[in-house]
Amino acid sequence: MVVNKQRQVSLDIFRGVTLAAMLLVNNPGSWSDVYAPLLHASWHGLTPTDLIFPFFMFIVGAAMFHSMQSFVPSKGQPGNIPWFKIAKRTLVLFVIGFLLNIFPFTGEPESWRVMGVLQRIALCYGISAVLICVLTRKQILVASIVILVSYWLLLHLADPPFTLENNLVRRLDITILGASHLYQGFGVAFDPEGLLSCLPAVVTVLAGFLTSAMLAESKSNLAKINTLFIWSLVALVVCYVWQWWFPVNKALWTSTYVLLTNACAWLFLIVIIYLHDVKGIKRGFAWTQVYGSNPLFIYVLSWLFASSLYLVKWTSQSGTMTNAHQFIFESLSQWMSAKNASLVFALLVVGLFYLCSLFLYKRKIFVKI
Repeated sequence: MVVNKQRQVSLDIFRGVTLAAMLLVNNPGSWSDVYAPLLHASWHGLTPTDLIFPFFMFIVGAAMFHSMQSFVPSKGQPGNIPWFKIAKRTLVLFVIGFLLNIFPFTGEPESWRVMGVLQRIALCYGISAVLICVLTRKQILVASIVILVSYWLLLHLADPPFTLENNLVRRLDITILGASHLYQGFGVAFDPEGLLSCLPAVVTVLAGFLTSAMLAESKSNLAKINTLFIWSLVALVVCYVWQWWFPVNKALWTSTYVLLTNACAWLFLIVIIYLHDVKGIKRGFAWTQVYGSNPLFIYVLSWLFASSLYLVKWTSQSGTMTNAHQFIFESLSQWMSAKNASLVFALLVVGLFYLCSLFLYKRKIFVKI
């Protein structure tokens, strides 16, 4: 099979849209005034926002098809595992994510959260990279199925298995990390980026890898679309049947959630390929490639920016303490409803970091993390 080693533009567009969406949902003017589609599902179920993180993980896997080409099994020969490269990137991503959690380093160590978005990406990258180096693509598919089924069975070790308070993901994290080092936003100590739930998230990364491989080797756009449609149809049917026993849940990263979000990723890619590659519609897509050129770096920079806005404080004319984030949101609220002001605030952040991406892109600066 001839492999096209050039980057797939459809995946670049996918990456840019995903990053912009991630910044949009992560940076509202007020968490009390957010339109429902821009919030995560409270527990079971799915909102548009619940697609963004798995899309980001999917893109990580897609990029690995090109970066790991020289290490994968080929023509019956086993692959080589670049242990130092994998370990270094895993550690760097994990440490950066942890430092973002504790920024600006004023909290007590006893309450520092260990896991997070970059930490999950780090662990899933590390596990996926090893699997990609030792398994053929058919074996990766089998391993993915085994992981999804095994995770379902593992969760049943807790009874009831899918409740917030009692699930195995929470139990394991409390045992290993301690309750005070978990995310506290659910009202109890529970981390949506828990250790055990990284297992099914690995399958999201592997799906991105297999998708990138298929796109690179397909002979025509029609073949790409047909394959993606079949994959998405199979995933949706299996998800629909399985969800009666294993609900779709982002916080637990359930196997049905993996199937559903992968299906949505494939359907989204079909739309992109049809519009950009088949119909030749180029206008309106250029910004996505710019936005996706430094995804992890822009994500880290945006986190630091958002956190820093809360650190810029002063006493207002009314004598109350305020900060830059609150000041901007309240200024916008004078001209529009609170929800619209919150949305406009997030859009301004998206626009600001598009300009940052454009600055780096024009100067051919690509920061690898």
